[in-house]
Amino acid sequence: MFRLSLKMTGRDWRAGQLRFLLVALIVAVAALSAVGFFVDRLRAGLNRDAHQLLGADLVISADQPVNAAWRAEAQKRGFILADTVTFPSMAQAGEGERSLSQLASIKAVSPGYPQRGKLKITTKASEAQDAVGQPTDQVPAPGTLWVDAAILSSLNAKLGDTLTLGDKAFTVTQLIASEPDRGASFLNFAPRVMLPLSDLAATALVQNGSRVSYRLLLSAPPAKAAELAQYQTSLESQIKAQSIKGVRIESLESGSPQMQSTLDRADRFLSLVGLLSAMLAAVAVAMAARRFMLRHLDACAMLRCLGLTQNQVTAMYMIEFLLVGLVGSVIGVLVGFGGHLVLLELLGKLVQSDLPPVSMLPALQGVATGMLLLLGFALPPILQLRNVPHNRVIRREQEPPQALALATYGLGIAAFVVLLLWQAGDVKLALLTAAGFLGGFALFGLAGWLGIKSLKSLRGAFKHQGWRFAVTSLQRRPGATVIQVVSLALGLMALLLLTVVRGDLMVAWRNATPPDAPNRFMINILPEQKDPIAARLAQAGVANAPLYPMIRGRLVAVNGNAITESTYEDDRAKGLADREFNLSTMATMQEENKLVAGKWFSDKPGAPAEASVEEGIAKTLKLKLGDKLRFDIAGQSVEAAITSLRKLEWGSMRVNFFVIINPAAMADTPQTWITAFHLPPAQADLGNALLRDYPNLTVVDVGGVLKQIQGVLDQVVTAVEFLFAFTLASGLLVLYAALMGSQDERTREAGLLRALGATRRQLAQAQLIEFSLVGALAGLLAASGAAAMGWALATYQFKFAWSFAPGVWAFGLLAGALCAIAGGWLGLRNVLKHPPLQTLREG
Repeated sequence: MFRLSLKMTGRDWRAGQLRFLLVALIVAVAALSAVGFFVDRLRAGLNRDAHQLLGADLVISADQPVNAAWRAEAQKRGFILADTVTFPSMAQAGEGERSLSQLASIKAVSPGYPQRGKLKITTKASEAQDAVGQPTDQVPAPGTLWVDAAILSSLNAKLGDTLTLGDKAFTVTQLIASEPDRGASFLNFAPRVMLPLSDLAATALVQNGSRVSYRLLLSAPPAKAAELAQYQTSLESQIKAQSIKGVRIESLESGSPQMQSTLDRADRFLSLVGLLSAMLAAVAVAMAARRFMLRHLDACAMLRCLGLTQNQVTAMYMIEFLLVGLVGSVIGVLVGFGGHLVLLELLGKLVQSDLPPVSMLPALQGVATGMLLLLGFALPPILQLRNVPHNRVIRREQEPPQALALATYGLGIAAFVVLLLWQAGDVKLALLTAAGFLGGFALFGLAGWLGIKSLKSLRGAFKHQGWRFAVTSLQRRPGATVIQVVSLALGLMALLLLTVVRGDLMVAWRNATPPDAPNRFMINILPEQKDPIAARLAQAGVANAPLYPMIRGRLVAVNGNAITESTYEDDRAKGLADREFNLSTMATMQEENKLVAGKWFSDKPGAPAEASVEEGIAKTLKLKLGDKLRFDIAGQSVEAAITSLRKLEWGSMRVNFFVIINPAAMADTPQTWITAFHLPPAQADLGNALLRDYPNLTVVDVGGVLKQIQGVLDQVVTAVEFLFAFTLASGLLVLYAALMGSQDERTREAGLLRALGATRRQLAQAQLIEFSLVGALAGLLAASGAAAMGWALATYQFKFAWSFAPGVWAFGLLAGALCAIAGGWLGLRNVLKHPPLQTLREG
């Protein structure tokens, strides 16, 4: 039987009846394998470098200096210790009016850093950019800095030049090529400046209210590994029992929670993008398998007459399809391997360049995916072949599918669910995704069906014969036409959303931002510097630059109930409750704020402490009017009742605060000041001048930060666009499969029409019009869906006005028509080549 199946496979391949099935499988497997290889290598790199990403065996991370008792206990146990202190600040180069400044991520390190992994340094900018350098066990010497190459180019400086941090000048001696424990926080988008911890105090940059991250790195020899684990357990117990906030314990077992969480989210998102492509390709597989079945009815009847049993017929075709599935899956895995290299290239510096080699797991998963899709979507038509009767040889009637064959279509649904659960990794997410897929298919299917029905009334709108032929053809096959429209529309919509609509979103956001919106934020202003800086800004003609007190405080209790790990289940709520708030105090509410509940505090002498809370954070933390909030502010406890809720205009780019407490209650708390203002390009030197006179300031150029973020987003979006190209390819495959499924019928129609007097040119024009209508309808649906999603994002997520750009629909109509014409030409290019007489004889 196996030998017979091999012969049948070769025969069907030469006849061209398996090629399309093979291509559909390749696309489906490639889309998922590209993501599989990509994520697998990232995860393997994360696991391989777990110690290096920590820089130690155990790390205590806190936003206050690490508990001295914990440090003493670690030293008593004989562990090796090192410290890092990280915060954002300004680095300056040059003197006088020619000085320049740049926001940097400052990192002060003690000898012994890092304890795991190697810091790599170099003196060549090209090597630093490629993460190539000499490993070192040293840290910067006193009075020197090691820096990222990017900051030197920004400050027009070079090795050997002087950079100033706060009150102290340093000499740049090395470029940082690789930093093992850098991580991927927002702060680390700023270029790194590394200095010895012994010089940190001389800079005077760390003040009350400064946002600083303290990390104590611990390592132990193998003989003390168990003791280190006991020490970790003891710390975690203390943190939980005492509800200590702002302290995190990171170890090899827990890894970097943020990195793991980010990688898990990326895995799920990219896998679901690939799954959309795979599911469309699976529809093409089912259609190709059905066409295969229809073309083999007569051959199957002949084999039954020659003595083959139903089981033998089933086994023969099953072996044939399994061979095709295996070959298609393997080729798809190879294409997916190439696709993951493209993803790595597109994401550039966002991923490590020295990732581990690929493992066999994604390849095996890709093959399993291909076989699962094949069995789920191609098995039902094949099972119908076993029920072909002997007498079909002389009677060309086809028996209807039996109940068992119809029931096997449930295999397709089962395969769909299994793939969703596999790729999503979460039952709830899988069910939501399935609902989204099916809802999208149903909505687009309904819109496509209505569009096709509406064409019926337009059949006589033009006297052109080709137009009438095209509209009639679409009406004759509504089911196949709807499938073509929906599949093509889904692929186009994804690409339109990431290209045209994304550009429109950026334009709408810029238009929603006032032209005089602040483009500079100045923080770390000391109380004694407040009035002189306000005077300097006014003297320079900077308008509307109010200064506000900024007070760092941690929410420790609500209504007397301490905030613990179990207080909130939502991840965002947990993050907000664990971090320090930037609180403020003022007698009069900011103009950009609007009260939505309660009333603003009067701040009368002797009045109780009152708080005004932003409505969004109140909803997240489940706060309401009358609730009492207790904050820990540098060791002081301040409790205030919520007396009002505010709505903030985040799009104004002005200073905003989640929580504002009346001035009387905050009089004795440590404060720094913050302001935001608009600085025209001609006055850009004002920021440098202020930094020369007040080195402790941090001036954030909003435009520069947004440019960095935009660069990262562009890389990510380009990578996602590459994956959605598989979706578009899958949509074209479905279009091609639907056309191939009707090829025999169309050939007979064309032969009959030509026998009745229609010319080949007229029929070619009818095909062109038909494909253009299908593509235009798909493009219209895709543009409408993309525009609707853009409007929803602008209105509900980003909170700014959205204007519908007609270019989206024009681009959608054109792209849809071109894709459909291309797919139609490939599918039906041979229909009109058959002589009418031959077609009628074969019919």
